Amino acid sequence: MKLTWLGHSGFRLEIEDAVILIDPWLSGNPVFPEDQRAQAIGGATHILLTHGHGDHSGDTLAIAKELKIPVVGIFDLVNSWATHQGIDGMGFNKGGTVDLGGAKVTMVNASHSSSLDGADGPIYAGHESGYMIAGEGHVIYVSGDTDIMADMDWMGEYHQPDIGILCAGGHFTMDMRRAAFAARKYFDFKTVIPCHYKTFPLLEQSAQPLIDGLPGVDVIEPQVMKAIDL
Repeated sequence: MKLTWLGHSGFRLEIEDAVILIDPWLSGNPVFPEDQRAQAIGGATHILLTHGHGDHSGDTLAIAKELKIPVVGIFDLVNSWATHQGIDGMGFNKGGTVDLGGAKVTMVNASHSSSLDGADGPIYAGHESGYMIAGEGHVIYVSGDTDIMADMDWMGEYHQPDIGILCAGGHFTMDMRRAAFAARKYFDFKTVIPCHYKTFPLLEQSAQPLIDGLPGVDVIEPQVMKAIDL
């Protein structure tokens, strides 16, 4: 299983028989090297979207149309795009599980907001979400954009993820210390990978507080377009 950071909250996950692009914001992403776009999306089989904000959904429609692959995510947004944008969509909702090339993906709650930019202001884009992705002997928790929430208690107990991909940049989401607290209190991660940081000066630039807060956990600071073997 391989995980490659595309910068911000974007990842390329190679798991089972799937190559899943998670929140692929590439165009205009200040930390993504645009000359590596073909490498980032090549062979992708699905796009998995946590919510509608442009720093997550940015290149979703373009890639879905270019590669003719389905967008997977919250029913409201995905089905609207399938109807009005002509993409292949797999819309579902919290508590539901879909099979993506042998990987079992369950949508779980997140605490944030979700909208698209419209000419007259924000447009409703369904609810924000996170995911539990099970495959190859692992369960990966993709938090999406969220703060700490009590739902993490049962989510950790029920799904028992061993890998956490946690938003941790602060201002819009948990910061590094809050993410470390959530990981200690609600989960038993063996590996934690922070995201939603470094992109802009407003966000946290170092994962050191997360590392310091999780002794005994392998906290991996991802490098853009450098694959991590899990």
